[in-house]
Amino acid sequence: MCTGLFRIGRKEAVELSEGNEGTVPVVCTPNGGAQTVRINLNKNWEDQLAEEDLLEAIQKQKDKTKSFPKS
Repeated sequence: MCTGLFRIGRKEAVELSEGNEGTVPVVCTPNGGAQTVRINLNKNWEDQLAEEDLLEAIQKQKDKTKSFPKS
């Protein structure tokens, strides 16, 4: 499941969180206790991003996170 800021309206959430590149932070929390992943997606991701592309973005972020050494 991926969520944005749902306690306020979607439009307001996008306006508050939109970055300079027109992206918004999205937190994806998988079932089964797997690690939560934070990714930046186009502000219209819910309407325009195919599920396969979302899964690819999540996997890329997971792979990127694995490459960082743990402190």
